[in-house]
Amino acid sequence: MKSISIIGMILLAVSALLFYLTTDFTVERITISHVMGVMAGIGIGLIFGGMIGYVSKGSAIKAEAKRKEFKQLQKEKEELEKQAIEIEKRQAELERENINKNPQI
Repeated sequence: MKSISIIGMILLAVSALLFYLTTDFTVERITISHVMGVMAGIGIGLIFGGMIGYVSKGSAIKAEAKRKEFKQLQKEKEELEKQAIEIEKRQAELERENINKNPQI
């Protein structure tokens, strides 16, 4: 949203400068062409704002999806590590039982 605000301020400054240069900044000299220029400036601002908003929203959605996928992968990794620890414990217990049952001299 910062970029939209900055573009809006730049367009407003450019339009104020152009208005000042063409009319000596007097209200009596405003004509229909000035109104059309203001409306065109608003339209261009809305078009730029919409495009930037669309792109930034798409980027944010993709980033959120990546974050969710990363969290899911972390959870799966933790579960697999827990399962590996359980398997190691069971294997160690079986080895102890085998050693106790079959002592070698």
